[in-house]
Amino acid sequence: MRTPSFGSSSKRSHYSRPYDFPEEFVDSGEYAVGGAMLPIFLNDLRPNHRQDLVEVTLELEDDSIVLCSVTPPATANPPGPGGETAATGFLGRNMSATSKLCRKFSWLRSTSSRASSEAEDPTISARDARKMTAKLQRTRSSAQQALKGLRFISKNTGASDAEELWKKVESRFESLAKDGLLSREDFGECIGMVETKEFAVGIFDALARRRRQKLGKITKEELHDFWLQISEQSFDARLQIFFDMADSNGDGRITREEVQELIMLSASANKLSKLKEQAAEYASLIMEELDPEKFGYIELWQLETLLLQRDTYMNYSRQLSSSSNVAWSQNVSPLKPKNVMRSVGLTIKCVLLENWQRTWIILLWVMTMGGLFAWKLNQYKNREAFQVMGYCLAAAKGAAETLKLNMALILLPVCRNMLTWLRSTRARLLIPFDDNINFHKIIACAIAIGVMVHAGTHLACDFPRLVNSSPEKFNLIASYFNYKKPTYRSLLGGVEGVTGITMVVLMAISFTLATRHFRRNMVRLSAPFNRLTGFNAFWYSHHLLGVVYVLLLVHGTFVYLVNRWYQKTTWMYISVPFLLYVAERSLRTCRSEHYSVKILKVSVLPGDVLSLIMSKPNGFRYKSGQYIFLQCPAISPFEWHPFSITSAPGDDYLSVHIRTVGDWTQELKRVFTESSNSQSVIGRAKFHQLGHIDQRGLPRLLVDGPYGAPAQDYRNYDVLLLVGLGIGATPFISILRDLLNNTRTEEQTDSTPDMSRSEDSLNSFTSSNSTFGGKKKSQRTKSAHFYWVTREPGSFDWFKGVMNEVAEMDLKGQIEMHNYLTSVYEEGDARSTLLTMVQAINHAKHGVDILSGTRVRTHFARPNWREVFTKIASKHPNATVGVFYCGMPVLAKDLKKLSQELTHKTSTRFQFHKEYF
Repeated sequence: MRTPSFGSSSKRSHYSRPYDFPEEFVDSGEYAVGGAMLPIFLNDLRPNHRQDLVEVTLELEDDSIVLCSVTPPATANPPGPGGETAATGFLGRNMSATSKLCRKFSWLRSTSSRASSEAEDPTISARDARKMTAKLQRTRSSAQQALKGLRFISKNTGASDAEELWKKVESRFESLAKDGLLSREDFGECIGMVETKEFAVGIFDALARRRRQKLGKITKEELHDFWLQISEQSFDARLQIFFDMADSNGDGRITREEVQELIMLSASANKLSKLKEQAAEYASLIMEELDPEKFGYIELWQLETLLLQRDTYMNYSRQLSSSSNVAWSQNVSPLKPKNVMRSVGLTIKCVLLENWQRTWIILLWVMTMGGLFAWKLNQYKNREAFQVMGYCLAAAKGAAETLKLNMALILLPVCRNMLTWLRSTRARLLIPFDDNINFHKIIACAIAIGVMVHAGTHLACDFPRLVNSSPEKFNLIASYFNYKKPTYRSLLGGVEGVTGITMVVLMAISFTLATRHFRRNMVRLSAPFNRLTGFNAFWYSHHLLGVVYVLLLVHGTFVYLVNRWYQKTTWMYISVPFLLYVAERSLRTCRSEHYSVKILKVSVLPGDVLSLIMSKPNGFRYKSGQYIFLQCPAISPFEWHPFSITSAPGDDYLSVHIRTVGDWTQELKRVFTESSNSQSVIGRAKFHQLGHIDQRGLPRLLVDGPYGAPAQDYRNYDVLLLVGLGIGATPFISILRDLLNNTRTEEQTDSTPDMSRSEDSLNSFTSSNSTFGGKKKSQRTKSAHFYWVTREPGSFDWFKGVMNEVAEMDLKGQIEMHNYLTSVYEEGDARSTLLTMVQAINHAKHGVDILSGTRVRTHFARPNWREVFTKIASKHPNATVGVFYCGMPVLAKDLKKLSQELTHKTSTRFQFHKEYF
């Protein structure tokens, strides 16, 4: 039968639709009431005789329906025969209807009736009691908060935004529809769920079931109707759609199997295959939480309760991701310049404070080059050759002087051992060692400019003027050319010309292949020229510069217009840096032979990551955050590749985690994991307990290092903010391990008298808290916030043991760990709502995150970095926070900007450091 259409009077809801029901629903009293089921209930209140009526007064609010009264209508009170009013008879006849209504709204019953009902069926009364409590606890604010956690379309809730979105949907309908009908399979693409079409189909089917229809295609008007429902800004409306998605048979109840199907649908939408396999387990977990009476189903109000109590579950499971309750305004100064001049002054101040180290280095370098150029220019202006070749010669000689300086300086930023040692001295207060490679690149650009000026003026200006000079002018400089006027060809064919042209060609090759597009293999060339791209081409071409330095010495020895040896200054510039670099490379070679390691364990981890655990060479000491170079002679006897150390200084082994993204790393994975029987099958290395591996068949591995990195200075800060993207978390894992070791050592020191410390404890303390000079260094860092952002859920297996160890050992709350999985839709999206609930319940009950398998809860989507910085500033006023970032360059700019901004808006000082992979 069909009931009259029921339209809500809510100012926020304008949806009205008819309902078709099977006959068996008319007199049934077993279904629940609320939301879209209210018309069914009112229809069920109809008695068999049309004259039996009651007046039901309901108050409609934004997101709820309140029963006010149940009375006979005023028109049903005429006097009856015998002077009695018909009301008595009416109420007598209608007690069944009234009782039926009150049974549906069980929380309105009297205490006596509830007590008797509980005595009859305590199980049903327990559920009714929970339902009553949930109704009483529901508030408008909690519904609005839950509304944020159940979003089908987007964050935008304004009418103008909804209208703009509908125009886009309408446009897509025109391109996808055939004969004016949109297929069920194209519904997801049409509403913007391109990557989650399966989930969109679930929404489509739920909305179709509301119409009591099984639709395969819909018209534009029906699409608009569907769109109005999923974009409805009412919590009840969105909740009903979500409930209907799970309620596949439309009986108003969700069973465990239906919950499992919805979990699998959500897991599929978020590409969580592992979670999909465990859907049955998590469905049982939800039923256990929402159906303690074991009825075997849950109703709409129970799902509503779960969503309304979302924050309670989330806060309970956020013990390792806590934040300060200190108000943000307590640590923010109202920094609003009153005029433009103050605003400009503040900007300049921020830039200078952030870049003063770089600024004075660059200024000193530029001034030195300018001084050398001016000195040489002025020197040749006063010589006879100036009358023959003019300013062309003076400019060429000035550029040559800057080239000598830069060819010497460019070697210093790549002397890694020297820089590593300088990092541990007070020189780090004046020199920005983190920018060594950037300075190396800047000098290379200056060399390129100097070469163009020097070679260009020689070839295009002073050589032609010399060749075409008059005999009188040439006689002024004839002694430099053995009194024989040279030709243009002889100038190019001489020692100076040949060495100069050869150097230009070699440097052009080396500089070109070192550019970002060639080095990162972004340039696609056909064979055999494809070998000119990639890291190998960069590595080998850079070694051509060794030949350039030899030619430079020869070129400077046979230079024109200079006869005295002390005036040939090329060797004076480059001899010391060149010897330093040669000593550096010799030290690396000798040390790598001495630091040959044994492979203790090889593991292939999800996400194409190779984990290597090696023996720690005798005398090998390092700091957390540093890196080493690895060479595998079985692959190449010349190639060395850098990798961050993931073990702590106090550990008795070395470990690295290698992402296999390049040709060398892929070959390394192959030689360590290939089966001995077949080279085409990549298997897993055979190993036993740590330190008892059979070395037969494993390739030799050489280690060079350790070398300094920005993160090694973490002890200089009160608080740490460690941000790693993907494999960029590796340098920070060592820091976390070191902090744990230090905490453990301090606890042992506090609990043991000074005169009775064990030798093992003392040795552990010394190895973990000493500098390279052997002096004990106090632990300044008191707190660390680690943010790991990754796209693949399997990445959490890389450092699963470390995260669990932090959770178990960090009893003082020194370390906060925050994992973010960007492949999952952000918290609040309907596609991840159920996963969020499962995650929170499982973490609250078992203390384990469903995605990482650790005690650290995983957040969805990307962090709100401004919120992260403000919370740290609130929690640590007047502290110095070291912000260390390792990952792609894209995020570095945002983090650096926030560090500068928050430093000058709060009493907390943020110092940003970065390294790229």
